[in-house]
Amino acid sequence: MNKRLSQLRTKMLEEKIPALLITNPYNLRYMTGFTGTTGMALVTANQAYFITDFRYVEQASEQCVGYEIVKNTGPIFEEILPLLNKEEIAQLGFDDLHLSFAQYMELDDLLWDVDLIPVHGIIEGLREVKDESEIATIQEACRIADAAFDHILGFIQPGMTEIEVANELDFFMRKQGASGVSFDTIVASGVRSALPHGVASHKVIEKGDFITLDYGCYYNGYVSDMTRTISLGEPSDPVLKEIYDIVLQAHLKVEQEMKPGMTGKEVDAIARDYIKEHGYGEQFGHSTGHGIGLEIHEHPMISMRSDAVLVEGNTVTDEPGIYLPGIGGVRIENDFLITKDGCQSFTTSPRELIIL
Repeated sequence: MNKRLSQLRTKMLEEKIPALLITNPYNLRYMTGFTGTTGMALVTANQAYFITDFRYVEQASEQCVGYEIVKNTGPIFEEILPLLNKEEIAQLGFDDLHLSFAQYMELDDLLWDVDLIPVHGIIEGLREVKDESEIATIQEACRIADAAFDHILGFIQPGMTEIEVANELDFFMRKQGASGVSFDTIVASGVRSALPHGVASHKVIEKGDFITLDYGCYYNGYVSDMTRTISLGEPSDPVLKEIYDIVLQAHLKVEQEMKPGMTGKEVDAIARDYIKEHGYGEQFGHSTGHGIGLEIHEHPMISMRSDAVLVEGNTVTDEPGIYLPGIGGVRIENDFLITKDGCQSFTTSPRELIIL
């Protein structure tokens, strides 16, 4: 964590921010290691404080290495002014995407002689490049997701509902060591597979259905995110096999070509252009991928609007899809680490069409 504090202070110096209040729980965990639910951090050029109540003082003392622990007995914001006065700080940066307007007004009232500076993206930018520990943790989250896919192939039967399948995936991942799911599990079968975010419903899965499974888990605070589309028996419509192959080839082309120095827009174009060339450009309406880490959607984004440049240590998804309303859809997704000269897949489950 001390290395991260040093990196943050360098950024603060560049942005001319003498002190930064950290309230976003993901940024807080990244900077301090704190896994509780109540707390905030104050970082200056020379000091770092972690403020929490009596429930978490002992936990914070163990987790927040390099931080002086401050126990609040009243409203947590009231602890900030004495610390700023002690450090002779007259300007305070705050997370403009996390602090609510009501909290901002409360803070502004308490810190009447301190200038509040909205700050965006400083810590998030640091989070984009994963260290060895983060990479190993994401790999384990992906291993659990892979194991869940292998398990679910032997579980799915005609007559089950999508929710039954989703619950089995969720429970299995927890048994494998996951602390929870990284988002509401998507199980979309038959015509519902044409819904890119078809969260599991009470629909009964039938023979001939394409089934899109999009799920992931949290492991030690980090996520996995994978998608596979399978068929329960021979597909009900021949076009489903056609679009499956197109999506698979688009997905593989991204894996073959994605590397540091490319923009998100350039990577997105690899899959998008291939799908467009095969006549289904209008049926691929979402981005090709996104960053993953402490959150399920992080920067850098792999989209037609992203000028962000990929660098070694980014962890991103590759998930093209084609969706035909009234017929069905296909999406295939792996999680990748951007390496020195290419990319490495964390996800190892088979990607060819599986017909159960």
